[in-house]
Amino acid sequence: MQLLEGGTIVDADGTLDADVLIDDGTIELVGDASDENVDSRIDVSGRFIAPGMIDTHVHLMMDGRPDAESVQGDSEAAMAFRAAENLRNAVRAGVTTTRDLGAAATLAIDARDAVADGQVLGPRVQAAGKNVVMTGGHGHWFGREADGPHEVRKAVREQLKAGADAIKCMATGGVLTTGAQTGAPELTPVELEALVETAEAAGVRTAAHCHGTQGIKNAVLAGIDSVEHGTFMDEEAAELMAERDTYWVPTVSALKGIVGNSDAGIPAQAVEKAKEAGDRMAAAWEYGLDAGVPIAMGTDAGTPFNYHEDAAHELAYMVEYGLDEAGALEAATVNAADLLGLDDTGMIEKGYRADLLVLPENPLEDVQAWQSPEQVYLAGEQVR
Repeated sequence: MQLLEGGTIVDADGTLDADVLIDDGTIELVGDASDENVDSRIDVSGRFIAPGMIDTHVHLMMDGRPDAESVQGDSEAAMAFRAAENLRNAVRAGVTTTRDLGAAATLAIDARDAVADGQVLGPRVQAAGKNVVMTGGHGHWFGREADGPHEVRKAVREQLKAGADAIKCMATGGVLTTGAQTGAPELTPVELEALVETAEAAGVRTAAHCHGTQGIKNAVLAGIDSVEHGTFMDEEAAELMAERDTYWVPTVSALKGIVGNSDAGIPAQAVEKAKEAGDRMAAAWEYGLDAGVPIAMGTDAGTPFNYHEDAAHELAYMVEYGLDEAGALEAATVNAADLLGLDDTGMIEKGYRADLLVLPENPLEDVQAWQSPEQVYLAGEQVR
């Protein structure tokens, strides 16, 4: 057993001065543990103990290069080595659980298993396998193309057979695919309904890449569990999401990475689309916050200049757009855990996984604190 002694706990319940006792990867006690017989005592006086961050939207095969489509020329082996490096970087930066929402072949599923088996250091992984996309749609070059409800059902079942933990689809076009119209609907309402129905029958959650307003509404009405991006969300879409408890994963980091590096080799068509989307993001946040849409953190890490180790920047962007520090903490912990269907992480309580960060400042007062963890514990093992 090991003891984190003298710190201040910060989670969705607020703050508490307490010790944290860890036994076999699990939190055994929260409170006064000064009399406990432990193997090691770690003094964290003056520091803040927070749950590890949960990044619900990443692409492990991507490395932040300016032209994401150039990954098409890489071998599966090259992408696997890259995924391993991304996983190491993410966990050392404080991401203790992550969800890959689209990779070639079975790369993300294999990465999940490699982490679980201890072959690769990284956060616990959920993997969606290949994205389900219309023929020629956004991300078609690493997705599973399908047209019509029957093909969509088969595509979903293929991902389930391969071991996918979630099903991801493209409900609209996107920024990084040449020729795709960012806001245009792609999968039809009937196709989206088939996707959700098939995944739900297997007890698997669903996510939809949605930029455009109509695509968001189509996905929500079909029963999707999370809207990824939601850039052109309007008031009606926000109210519909709130009514149906559909999570929003804004991935502000993706747009920031492109717009902030527009002269660094990113294809011109992607920059133009990202700037248009960025101009609408503030309105989406206004509608989302006013309606009370549930929000979970996701970065879209791997897209241009959006690195896996920079996940904490997403929380600062959320605060920049109007979410308070407590809301940002919830988005990265309890909300993200709820979206992923995890009941053993996201809080600092007895019986939870010891996925913990030791931060220099209180993240409820300074959101930047997430960016500089002094210690990171993954299921009780110190990895930083």
